[in-house]
Amino acid sequence: FLKVLSCIDSILQSPRAPPLIFRPSKGPVQNYMKENGQGCGFEHLPLTIEMWADQLIALKDLHRSLRKLSLELLPWNTKDPQDNRESIRVEDLQLIVDAILEELEHKEKNSQTQSLQTLSAIVSHFQKLFDVNSLSGVYPRMNEVYTKLGEMTNAMRNLHELLELDSSAPPTVVVDTVGKLCDIINKNVTEQVQQLLGTQDIHSIINKLEEHECFFPPFQALIQDLLCLLEISNVDDILPAVQNLK
Repeated sequence: FLKVLSCIDSILQSPRAPPLIFRPSKGPVQNYMKENGQGCGFEHLPLTIEMWADQLIALKDLHRSLRKLSLELLPWNTKDPQDNRESIRVEDLQLIVDAILEELEHKEKNSQTQSLQTLSAIVSHFQKLFDVNSLSGVYPRMNEVYTKLGEMTNAMRNLHELLELDSSAPPTVVVDTVGKLCDIINKNVTEQVQQLLGTQDIHSIINKLEEHECFFPPFQALIQDLLCLLEISNVDDILPAVQNLK
């Protein structure tokens, strides 16, 4: 038995052994072992072996957790040669971790590649939409589009307020409202012209305009001659100047 303990103790003291967490107790148990001739420096071995046993159990639990994580990240990799083994080695856990890390790195590289492809497609689409021939012209055209969009947004906001429309009204409603307003204004202008010329007939309006065109040029020439002759510059001064000549 002492030979077995000596072998275990040599294993524990080898450079490859993990550091001892448990230390020999200095209480009644050690005194009792010394009194019975068992104090040979092996009293810490049961605690150390118990600790190692707990670690081996924890190693199995860790392996089980890593397997669950591997199935979540690598669902196609269902084969595990260690499932039927009683003992689990650290190397087995390292293989699972390495496989997970390799898959994550692969996904990250693919994601970066897809991102570059997506960005390239977006830039190409922008060039087609806004007629940009080179990459150097993308940024200036973006600024131009942004400026125009801001101007249009401000114009639409002002039109909504002037026309007393709801801010959520689409542009088609704004255009229709402006069109109706223009029709009303044109109708009022036509009525005012008809009232001014004293006629409701479009042909009469045309005749009066033709009469005005025939009469106004000679009348304008006469007025200009009077202004020059009387040496005045204002039409309102013509009548007083003629009266002064009497």
